[in-house]
Amino acid sequence: MQQSENKNKREKQMQKICKMRILATQGRNPSTHDDTFHFILELLQKNQPKRILELGTAYGLTAIAMLLTCPEATLTTIELDEQRYIAAKENFKNFAVEKRVCSIYGDVIDVLPHLRPYFDFIFLDSAKSQYIHYLPYLKYLLKPKGILLADDILLFGWVNGRVEVPQKRRSLVTKIQSYLTALQLDNELDTQILEIGEGIALSIKNNIKKDDI
Repeated sequence: MQQSENKNKREKQMQKICKMRILATQGRNPSTHDDTFHFILELLQKNQPKRILELGTAYGLTAIAMLLTCPEATLTTIELDEQRYIAAKENFKNFAVEKRVCSIYGDVIDVLPHLRPYFDFIFLDSAKSQYIHYLPYLKYLLKPKGILLADDILLFGWVNGRVEVPQKRRSLVTKIQSYLTALQLDNELDTQILEIGEGIALSIKNNIKKDDI
């Protein structure tokens, strides 16, 4: 009986999250693409990670959905924008997940060196130009067999050449491409590039280095 009630409660909360996501999109607030959002939740439902790291909290909606999907998980999330950080903390409280969240206000590159391993799942959705600089820290923080998922890596089709890159975005695209190249050459990560949403790089950390096989 209790299990059924909890399930119904989570379903209602998830419906509320989806409505809030629609409003966020209409207000031009940052929000994970619908296809990416549902892919993440399916992935988490299957793997049930215990420790989650999110880079780029925005208003906390994806974080809340991840915690609702993984009822035994805790989540650490980092946000540089003060308004979004404050709004996310309020949302965590409203959905009664605040005790399972470590919400950090700051620049990701400054925070990462102070985190402790290991995370089972890392969702990277912050400054795209910095992905390549985050990678060494994320590899260290990621548990063997853990999942690193980077969002927006095809960015409107610019990165894979499907759409011509505007002049002012070429530097950004070059930096994202350098991140993808680093992933594909890394002997500790198995990476797939998925054309979901604005593109996902899904990397799984190996137990041993490929060179040792």
